[in-house]
Amino acid sequence: MKAILIARVSTEEQKEAGNSLPAQVARLEQYCQRRGFEILQICSFDESAYKSKRTEFDKIIDFILEQKEKIVVCCDKVDRLSRNVFDKRISALYEKALSDHIELHFTSEGQIINSKISAVEKFQFGISLGLAKYYSDAIGDNVKRAIEQKLRNGEWISKAPYGYVNKTVNDTSKEIVIDDYAAHIVRKAFELYATGAYSMALLCKKMKDDYGISWTVSFLDKVFKNHFYYGVMVVKEKQYPHKYPPLISQALFEQVQDVKKSYNKKKYKYAGKPYIYRGLIRCAHCGLAITPEKHKGFVYYHCTQYNGKHDAKWLREEEITRQLATVFKRMQMPLEIAEQIKETLEQTHKDKIEFQKQHYDKLIKEHKSLTSMLDNLYMDKLKGRITESEYDRFYQNLRGEVTDIAIRLEQLQEADDNYFITTKHIIDLANRSYDLFVSSEVEEKRVLIKFLLSNLQLKESYVVWEANKPFDVLLENADYTLWRI
Repeated sequence: MKAILIARVSTEEQKEAGNSLPAQVARLEQYCQRRGFEILQICSFDESAYKSKRTEFDKIIDFILEQKEKIVVCCDKVDRLSRNVFDKRISALYEKALSDHIELHFTSEGQIINSKISAVEKFQFGISLGLAKYYSDAIGDNVKRAIEQKLRNGEWISKAPYGYVNKTVNDTSKEIVIDDYAAHIVRKAFELYATGAYSMALLCKKMKDDYGISWTVSFLDKVFKNHFYYGVMVVKEKQYPHKYPPLISQALFEQVQDVKKSYNKKKYKYAGKPYIYRGLIRCAHCGLAITPEKHKGFVYYHCTQYNGKHDAKWLREEEITRQLATVFKRMQMPLEIAEQIKETLEQTHKDKIEFQKQHYDKLIKEHKSLTSMLDNLYMDKLKGRITESEYDRFYQNLRGEVTDIAIRLEQLQEADDNYFITTKHIIDLANRSYDLFVSSEVEEKRVLIKFLLSNLQLKESYVVWEANKPFDVLLENADYTLWRI
């Protein structure tokens, strides 16, 4: 058969780990030579496998689907194709393989997807896609944790707000400093509005007349809402004290908020009752949210039929729980199959573990080097080789690098530990989902439903749903009498 080879990279780390494009192509060519495949085309490109827009990959998919004869698509690993379990391109290739139009060969993992694969192999492929997404998500989580650490250290992570300016210090580090003229304007705006004598529109006009700046009401409102000016950063509704000089006092900030509130009506928040399925289920007929109501001690769920009567059924909460419990019951698999899958997946992902070890060792070496430099710097200070100010400047730079590496080491170790337990966690969660569901409180039940299922709808007297990946593969295999087919 003829073969199309696909090689992809997206980060420098992959290149360092032996996953460069030439390295992947060489392994794929050797694989085809051993199997006797004729190479039809080699496709190598640098593109993220996680984003929805993938121009180069789309061209390759089109080329594959245009072939009239059965071909082999060779890729180093599953994650070279995609790190997104919802990628429709992968579904298209998967369906083509099951219908015997193509074969998918993942050479380094020893996986072959064709029309003859067993239910276990289908499940392993689904888990591989899920783990590829997890690995990418874990990197994103590490970035988020690094940002979180910067915020805890009082460092702003974005462009400085009006009144401050981003400035490069000592040709290396970046800092936020006060812009004296802009800071004066900010203070004046707060002070004037706090008197209650100005509307926002009138204050914008005064700022234009006095300082020649053209502020809109929306920009002025943004300034007044910014806690940064009295020493607090707000990121995703969470507050962090920052290390930069404040422009105003918190008392002045609160005074401005009180004046603003006097111009607005107060908003009231609805306090919902703890119904299990509130907001989780929609009507399959009209798409409206299913509403819970309590009658004679029982909770019923029904469509409001605001968009027109359609003989909507009322379903008791206990019946919905019973129906969903049967879904979680079906997710359980034979223990011997679970152990086999765990063992297989650990073998096929050893290369990722090795890469993490190499990166960890590299960071340890850099950490030791920087620590040694700090020691030498201190000795230079004691012996008078450098001045006090020079010592402080070099120390801050080196100390910052040591802290960053320490954070990255902690994150890498955490990602490494998480990686080892992910496969086991997925399988164990599936096997325990029924017991967890029937024994949990309201909030725990809601979390479990959202994690395993999606698109819940009430259709007549039945709840229909879609299973999230990779649990959908598990439920598909539950319909077979035997796991091995």
